[in-house]
Amino acid sequence: MSSTEDDQLAEFKDWWQRNGKPLVTGGLLALVVVFGWQAFQKYQSNQSQGASMLYQQLLETTLTPTGKPDPAQVADLAGKLKNEFGGSTYAQYGSLFVAKVAVDTGKLDDAASELKAIADKPSNPTLGEIARQRLAQVLAAQNKADEALKLLDGDADKAFVATREELKGDLLVQLGRTDEANAAYQKAKAALSDEAAVGGLQIKLDDLAKGDA
Repeated sequence: MSSTEDDQLAEFKDWWQRNGKPLVTGGLLALVVVFGWQAFQKYQSNQSQGASMLYQQLLETTLTPTGKPDPAQVADLAGKLKNEFGGSTYAQYGSLFVAKVAVDTGKLDDAASELKAIADKPSNPTLGEIARQRLAQVLAAQNKADEALKLLDGDADKAFVATREELKGDLLVQLGRTDEANAAYQKAKAALSDEAAVGGLQIKLDDLAKGDA
């Protein structure tokens, strides 16, 4: 090999040390990222499907002659949802279902525990608001209206203003604060269309008006 070839080979080796390895490393990294992302997407899809199936089974527990789910079956399926998909939207909707069953069977403490867990760390704002409002109703049934009212402080998303204000009105009536209750009911009414406002909410307003007469 000539000295010129030796020089060229040395230059190539030097270039490879400086550029070749990083290029290969970068290419491998790109492949890892691409295939890793695809694997993650597949994992997420499988997770979602698994959670969806469990949640569907949970809902199907109501398919009994009485229409009432078996509490033991509900607890088993809900437990699997929490253990395998804890914190997911499906798991939290499952907890809402569990809370409803607990209320129906008179286990208000259990219902409050399920709902508080969602309200503290909701997977999305909608679930958080639903859980707060249902928890407030459970607390009201436990004669804890003051505590329930605190849950409903602050502004609600537009879609939930009417239900939140009506619930606040109910709690204020329970506490004997009728003027504040009337104001809350009026806010709820203002958030609804005229057609929707005619009904239970209007009856509550009328009842308060009769009480003032």
